[in-house]
Amino acid sequence: MRTLNELQASATALSLISTACGDGARVESLQAGASDQPVSHVLLHGIGSAGASWLEQLEAANRLAQSRRPRVIAWNAPGYGNSTRLAAECPTAADYATRLWEWLDALGVNHPITLAGQSMGCLIASAAARQQPGRISRLVLFAPARGYGRADASERERRRNDRLEALRQHGPAGLAERRASAMLSPQAHPDLVGYVRSIMARVHPVGYTQATEMLARGDIDADLATWRGPLVVASGQADTITPPESCQDIATRAGQPWTPLGPVGHGCPLEAPALVNAILGLGEP
Repeated sequence: MRTLNELQASATALSLISTACGDGARVESLQAGASDQPVSHVLLHGIGSAGASWLEQLEAANRLAQSRRPRVIAWNAPGYGNSTRLAAECPTAADYATRLWEWLDALGVNHPITLAGQSMGCLIASAAARQQPGRISRLVLFAPARGYGRADASERERRRNDRLEALRQHGPAGLAERRASAMLSPQAHPDLVGYVRSIMARVHPVGYTQATEMLARGDIDADLATWRGPLVVASGQADTITPPESCQDIATRAGQPWTPLGPVGHGCPLEAPALVNAILGLGEP
């Protein structure tokens, strides 16, 4: 296991670019793999996170750059990092998906990709699949957040208000202190918890607030109901944020089996990198 300093140094060493995608908006992303090849994978992070949460997958792409030659990009969602926030105060998953396609258009990605999300990123990925299914060769959902769009109004508001009140009271750094350990299993190495904490501590309140509004209104089941392509739904068996039974139900409703990732928590791309990489086709030979 790498130390916190080593994890942070590895993330800093990744290629970070900013792309203009119309109307003055920009999307920041981490890129890895064979830079002369078409984009093969696009990775979407969760609500208290950033593109650096896909560190293990990006590094795997770099290791495979001379053999299988993937090209993998992980965005900082609108309002995260130096990516421009969305215009709407209360955006929907479809709004994020629209920005995703604008960004990929600006990058010249006009061929089918593997689109993968983790947690909130799964809501965006599913909305993107509903908008432009022909541009996705495979949809991969890790620890998918369902959204509260089907909950009753009081439950939806309670979830929204609790999250925003925690942000108001504690700020990003305080929120990270309180929530980082819940992202991983109890046996996760302290340095990995520290890495998750360091990412969460850097979220922008405006971007986090917009994402909270989207999560409150999201409905992943509705978006997945229209998807007819290859789909993987996978999560850890120690995930207390999107528990296995919830992920199993999402998979079942979509007509697919659930793939267990072992005794790991919500941040499975970091805690179960070998299994996640294998699912994505980024595993070591």
